[in-house]
Amino acid sequence: MASKTQPLPADVRERLSKLELNARNVVEGMLTGLHKSPYHGYSIEFAQHREYTWGDEIKHLDWKVFARSDRYYIKQYEEETNLTGLMALDCSESMLYRSSNPAVAHTKYEYGALAAASLCFLLLRQQDTAGLYLFDDDIRAQVPPSAHPMTLQNFARKMHNVQLREESDIGSVFHKLAEDIRRRGLVFIISDFFFPREDLLKALQHLRHKRQEVILMHVMDPDELRFPFDDNIRFDGLEVDDKIFVEPRSLRDSYLDVMKEFIGDIEQCCSDTQSDYLLLDTSKPLKHVLAQYMNTYRSRR
Repeated sequence: MASKTQPLPADVRERLSKLELNARNVVEGMLTGLHKSPYHGYSIEFAQHREYTWGDEIKHLDWKVFARSDRYYIKQYEEETNLTGLMALDCSESMLYRSSNPAVAHTKYEYGALAAASLCFLLLRQQDTAGLYLFDDDIRAQVPPSAHPMTLQNFARKMHNVQLREESDIGSVFHKLAEDIRRRGLVFIISDFFFPREDLLKALQHLRHKRQEVILMHVMDPDELRFPFDDNIRFDGLEVDDKIFVEPRSLRDSYLDVMKEFIGDIEQCCSDTQSDYLLLDTSKPLKHVLAQYMNTYRSRR
């Protein structure tokens, strides 16, 4: 069946138009809870020595060699490059869900876009490199990795103009993405992960085989996590045309068991591939969630 597309709703576009400013606010609030950045600025592997020549930076002198030989030698490195962070954001229609809970200000897609923009702003602030992929059953748009100051604006424009499609398919998309990435770095996958566990596991295995460090950011609405409905209600499918009338109280326990198993499966995929897992509840302030994660990440590093 041919996949339909639809633009983002006007109210979503209006909120996304403020994405850059909101991302700055998130990062500034997040950094107040961090003693220092969790990221390391350079990835350096020693390769060999060479003799010092005029103009070389003194910080690269090997003083131990000088003590033995009374001659100046410079340490050379296999690679010296800023960190590259790639954000892969799910733009399938299920990401448009937003509950009527007053504590929820964003759809899952908006919340994920804000997380991607915040990470981009943080990387650029540290003079690192950020790139973006928007995906459903294919890669729909991207911003090539860059440390240019305009990168955040490019992120916001792409995320604002994306067309929402029916379903996501991480299997084919992330095999393509893994082959497309040329440099080791961090890959943030931002999604509700409504696709088969087997596809997710294979995608993570491929990314890890390419020596990427992978962080799954699981974006969920509180309705999905807690099933707070009481009265009879009709559920409409976002990625399918099905509609179903239910009596929620009779389903709540079974639903919560299934949701617990669903999240457990994703966490197990992360454990099996040594990837990180972070649950993002859209009713929670993003800056607090990211600050807590970054502190944990930094302590591990």
